[in-house]
Amino acid sequence: MANKMSLMVPKETKPRYNSLCSDDELLDDDGCCESISDERGSWIEDFSLIPSCQNSIYLPNTGHVNAPPPREDSASTLTPVIKMGWLYKNPPQGSLIYQHRWVKLDAEYLRYFDSEKDVYSKRIIPTASITGVVNVGDLKFEVVTHNRTFLFRAESDLERNEWVMVLKDCVGAPRPQTSLDLTFNSCVASEMKGYLELRGLRSKLYTVVCLDKVFLYKNTEDYRLGIGITSIDMNVGNVKEVDRRAFDLTTPYRIFSFIADTDQLKDQWVEAMRNSIAEALSNYDVAERIWSEPSNQMCADCGAAKPEWAAINLAVVFCKRCAGEHRGLGPSISKVRSLKMDKKVWTEDLIQLFVTLGNERANQFWAANVPPSEALKVISSSEERRSFITAKYREGKYRRYHPLFGNQRELNNALCINVQSSDVCETLALVFCGADLNCDTGDPNLPSPIALAQHHGQKLQVEFLTQNRNTELPNSELKVAIDTMHYMAPPSITHNGFLFKTASMARPITEKKGKEEFSRRWCVLNDGHFSYYESDKNATPNGGLKMKEIVCLAVNPAETHGYDHTFVLYTDTERLYLFGTDNPETTREWVKSIAKSFIPVGAEDLLLKDFERIGRLRYKDGLNLETSRLAWFCLVGSNLHIRLNEHPRDETVDLQKLLELSIQPENEVLVLVERGRTLYIEGERKLDFQGWATAIQRAAGSSGDTLSQQQLTEANIPVIVERCIHFTTQYGLTSEGIYRKSGVNSKIAALLQEFRRDARCVWLKEGEHQVDDVSNVLKRFFRDIQEGLFGQQAHNWLSTTAVSDESSRVCQYHLLFSNLPRVNQATLRALVNHLYCVQRFADLNQMNLHNLAIVFGPTLFQTDGKDYNAGRVIEDLIQHYVTIFDVNEQQLKRQLDEITYIIKLRDNLNPKAGLASGDFICTVYLEEKKEMAEQHVKIPATMTAAELTFEILDRRKISVREKDYWCCFEINEKEETERPLHFQERVLPILHSLGTDSYLLVKKHFSMEAMLVYLASKVEVSKHGMMKFREERSLLGLGLSSGSFNDRYFILTNTSLRLYKEVRNLQKLQIPELQCSNRPEREWPVKCLKVYHGIKKKLRPPTCWGLTVIYESEKHDKQERQQWYLCCDTQNEMREWFATFLSIQNGGHVWPAEWLKSRAASRSAPLEARFGNVSLIPLRGSENEMRNSVAAFTADPLALFRNV
Repeated sequence: MANKMSLMVPKETKPRYNSLCSDDELLDDDGCCESISDERGSWIEDFSLIPSCQNSIYLPNTGHVNAPPPREDSASTLTPVIKMGWLYKNPPQGSLIYQHRWVKLDAEYLRYFDSEKDVYSKRIIPTASITGVVNVGDLKFEVVTHNRTFLFRAESDLERNEWVMVLKDCVGAPRPQTSLDLTFNSCVASEMKGYLELRGLRSKLYTVVCLDKVFLYKNTEDYRLGIGITSIDMNVGNVKEVDRRAFDLTTPYRIFSFIADTDQLKDQWVEAMRNSIAEALSNYDVAERIWSEPSNQMCADCGAAKPEWAAINLAVVFCKRCAGEHRGLGPSISKVRSLKMDKKVWTEDLIQLFVTLGNERANQFWAANVPPSEALKVISSSEERRSFITAKYREGKYRRYHPLFGNQRELNNALCINVQSSDVCETLALVFCGADLNCDTGDPNLPSPIALAQHHGQKLQVEFLTQNRNTELPNSELKVAIDTMHYMAPPSITHNGFLFKTASMARPITEKKGKEEFSRRWCVLNDGHFSYYESDKNATPNGGLKMKEIVCLAVNPAETHGYDHTFVLYTDTERLYLFGTDNPETTREWVKSIAKSFIPVGAEDLLLKDFERIGRLRYKDGLNLETSRLAWFCLVGSNLHIRLNEHPRDETVDLQKLLELSIQPENEVLVLVERGRTLYIEGERKLDFQGWATAIQRAAGSSGDTLSQQQLTEANIPVIVERCIHFTTQYGLTSEGIYRKSGVNSKIAALLQEFRRDARCVWLKEGEHQVDDVSNVLKRFFRDIQEGLFGQQAHNWLSTTAVSDESSRVCQYHLLFSNLPRVNQATLRALVNHLYCVQRFADLNQMNLHNLAIVFGPTLFQTDGKDYNAGRVIEDLIQHYVTIFDVNEQQLKRQLDEITYIIKLRDNLNPKAGLASGDFICTVYLEEKKEMAEQHVKIPATMTAAELTFEILDRRKISVREKDYWCCFEINEKEETERPLHFQERVLPILHSLGTDSYLLVKKHFSMEAMLVYLASKVEVSKHGMMKFREERSLLGLGLSSGSFNDRYFILTNTSLRLYKEVRNLQKLQIPELQCSNRPEREWPVKCLKVYHGIKKKLRPPTCWGLTVIYESEKHDKQERQQWYLCCDTQNEMREWFATFLSIQNGGHVWPAEWLKSRAASRSAPLEARFGNVSLIPLRGSENEMRNSVAAFTADPLALFRNV
């Protein structure tokens, strides 16, 4: 109330002056206003006569410019008015006198004016800033914003209620963000903003030039809050410089005279307002259509975004700064036009020409040879722009010379041919390389290229030629000689029809797409453009592809998706498009047409093949690993055809004969190793590369169950056959009963499955694989192979045994062998050669000719063993091996000598000795280390921790229940640690590494059940969290440790353990990597870590639940070893960390699924059969001396037979 009493309240009615601010005060009638001079309307000069009201800025009523009131359809009223009318408004000072105001409400603003004829408001209140509208008292209502409240009074309750209802509806309704809404946001970029002095006012106004409007605010605070004074539409404005720092903004309704702080700022304000006027007068329709071509969204010369100018004869779009230099070339070289203001120039054909060509294709000609040092940048100076643009367009310095350059006759002939097609890019190259637009066509009815284009309905060709009738061409002199060539028109490929299409995708298709996910579309392929329409009646396409964007076409196997026949298009924008049909012939026609549209002429031979996948990739080979080169690849069955740029014919890689096939995921490279060559296929686009990698891996594997569909060696022998034969020859020729003894059925099945999955990745090793298991894998492979080794002619082989004459029978075998397929021939030859060698050493292995025939007859002929003819065939083949297979006897003798030498060498390496000399004896303790609990056990090379555990338990006759988790532990007394060995871990290497303070102990693993329960609850095996960390460091070489335990954040994944020093406080974040600093302080590969329970007490760990971690790796021929310690807060936490380590390091197999069954299997197999034919190392002396002997043998295995 005191506030209200202190206000100056007029005692009588005063003349009203027009205000530019919201606060409504009246001027004292002191004659403070003068008439506007003839030259320019003036503002109040005597500021001392204005009342001391903070919020009032007045414009004298003589300041108006005589002009008709604005039309309702003018630019100032683009937003429709929701409600308008007279209201009384209370000034913010709380005066009892209400002023009569004309109020307008639209979807964006609530404005009020002095009268209904005024154009410029006294206040703009964005509806977005209104937080509430409430009734207060009689006929009154308040409009509440974020920072202040506006009080209005209506003439009646009905009028008041209408305003309140309309305002509430407007405030509550969702509305799109418009340019005006953005203007009242200080974060939005504007052309210019700052303080300007308005003539006649004591204070400055905060002025903002944004797009096509100028906004006035009282200060920056009002600007930030979004409450403005008024807005000026610049489509009716004009800017005129007056004197040193002053300029006028003239509109039909008022003159705004501004004064800047400096001359430089005045120039900037004038330019900004003139740009705003240009923006207001602009027409965006043309610009938006031309920008629809992505390459037109960047300046053709410097790369600036959203270029608004173009050279209509050169077919390039450029920015405002480059436009000035283009004008300097003159209209005979560059006809510069604005995309926004020169609306009449932009005909439909001209717009379509720019969309079709685009800056990218135009620059393939104009900027084909720009050196990086001369390339223009957005920040380049005017001098640099002038030099570059002159060289580019006046001199043609960087253009791509047409092959016919310099041959005027052929250029003209090519132009006449090309204008009859839709290839405008080729026409551009011909014209600006010297083709004559007025050349004689040879047809009197169509005398010019333009007439030819018109006759063939090529509107874009006509438009381009018309725009260049009087263009001055670049310099046509070329210093190097060019061979004369004759022009051939590029092929025009057209195809159309209905296809079924899914939405485009940015990831590989991993699931079957049902018919309901496809939409029927009318598809048209024409002159390098593939478009699809809602139906064949529609003229506007739903979308499309340019053939130059396609990098790969893949044809799916039948019935891959809901439609039986489908194909996929991959683009260079990392999208794929799936199309389908039920008609195989329709699919074949589309595939051939599309492939022919994007495959270059030099690789067209690939189209003659029935390919599954075709496209371009980058590659490196052994001759050039520096840079990658482009090539076209075509996958047909198991053959990969490659058309290299430098070779006229394609090369073929038989994927089933590769020596190695691998993927380098870190840099997306597919490595194909064949004999004498390594090919690196690079993934330029991730989606496309994934498709190629999957397809090549599938083609390189076994593609079926027949012999020829297996992975093959260079000699056409299945890899599984060659590797089994080689292993048996190396380690099994002296094994008694080879091929008659049975191996372990589970191991045979597992090994056979590995071979079938990818035989190239299976390497048979002594110690890891048993001879009997491998020999049975070979027999089972031949028994299961479809059509058998002898194919459909097997009955002819069996009937040959009836021929009584031996020489005739051998000749018949020879004839049948020559008629076998190539792979069957090579496989049969290799197998019989192997069996021939086996029977030559029958005195050692007891497998003579007859015994081998009994085993392999039913196997190779896939009979039940009742047909004795099968055995007789095999016996004949082995006995007459040299004659039937045309074997070189000298080579056969050399092969047998080599085998004999290998056998003697192995006999010297592993001499036949008694049991005591062949055992590696080790002491193992049961449950605790004491004399009564020790057991002396022989440790073969292949013994696992589970087998050792069973051995100890069997000796003590300890029965094992289902929930008993007996385990073998490695105990280190010095470090006070222990580590449970994994059940599949080999014991012998552990013994090699044990020190004098370490031993093996078998006991129950009481934490195993809890660990298994925890791992079963995890969806993904990984862990992250805080632990206390200490690193082992050596001071002064005395072996003393230093440092203390510090909190660190750890992340354990499938590949690595990462340590982070800092953790961000992001509690809601689910991704652990994002909780940490970007780069880890330390990182270790999981495979190089050994984790032990416990920490030695002298380190004073903060908790009793600790882990000791040892990191070992070899770098640069030097072994690196680190040891550090981790402390957890609880026992459960320590158990979870250890379980995660164990699971990751062993592929998820922490404990055997059927523990008791595996024990039974281990007990049922005798030791000699279980450990194979690898002789144990004879050791003597104490336990330490025995370990030293093992270590010496590991370092130099040949030391035992130096004198052989």
